[in-house]
Amino acid sequence: MEILDLNETHLQTYLHCLEDWSDEMREAGNHKHVWFNRMKDRGLRVRIAVEDGKACGMIQYVPSEHSFIEGDDLYFIHCIWVHGHKQGVGNRQKRGMGKALLEATERDVESMGRKGIAAWGLALPFWMKASWFKKQGYRKADKDGMAVLLWKPFADGAAPPRWIRLKKKPQPLTDRVAVTSFVNRWCTAQNGVHERARRAAAEFGDRAVFQEIRTSDRNVFLEWGISDALFIDGKQVRTGPPPSFEKIRKKIAGRVKKRKTQPGS
Repeated sequence: MEILDLNETHLQTYLHCLEDWSDEMREAGNHKHVWFNRMKDRGLRVRIAVEDGKACGMIQYVPSEHSFIEGDDLYFIHCIWVHGHKQGVGNRQKRGMGKALLEATERDVESMGRKGIAAWGLALPFWMKASWFKKQGYRKADKDGMAVLLWKPFADGAAPPRWIRLKKKPQPLTDRVAVTSFVNRWCTAQNGVHERARRAAAEFGDRAVFQEIRTSDRNVFLEWGISDALFIDGKQVRTGPPPSFEKIRKKIAGRVKKRKTQPGS
């Protein structure tokens, strides 16, 4: 196994989160590529774990000032993922690949003179587990629901990061069902939700309107305090794990039907 900087050989595999065999990942369009091109000159770093000449693991991390946390001179890990499916290169988890990616990242960030590194994890025992980061020496800095913000300082006096929390939500419209998608573009899975919501809303013609809010513009993100999310008539839809096109369409249809039955509609 080798840990390499991202190169052209593995770029397309990275853009599909190592799952370029997946139709679901291709459904996400080119959002990740657009985000990558925007962020690669703003400090984005990507490392790939290569085994048998194939990309089997990845980690991507950005300066905290370009992330969705508050942090002073830190780097932030968006995600770390080791391929875990039977398709493609097969399941490569539980071989120490994730730990090797994380250690290489820590050395890289420390060599840049940053004060520390932060990551997010979930309190539940699945992808991006907070407990896994704690085993690697990370401390809890903040929590927002199931999302735990963890960090590892490299310098004395480093300040712990904080979540940037929700500031406002989109509001329902009076005449149509509002399907509002917040998309940062860093996450291929969430980009797929965004595209499914767009297609589903279009099926209802003038009875629904699709609203896209691009939070890769940090000022837009700071205005809302939302990175990636889907709202239908002002109510947030759970997007992890990503809902299917049919499920999103059903939710929109329910709101369209309810509006038809309301007085004055």
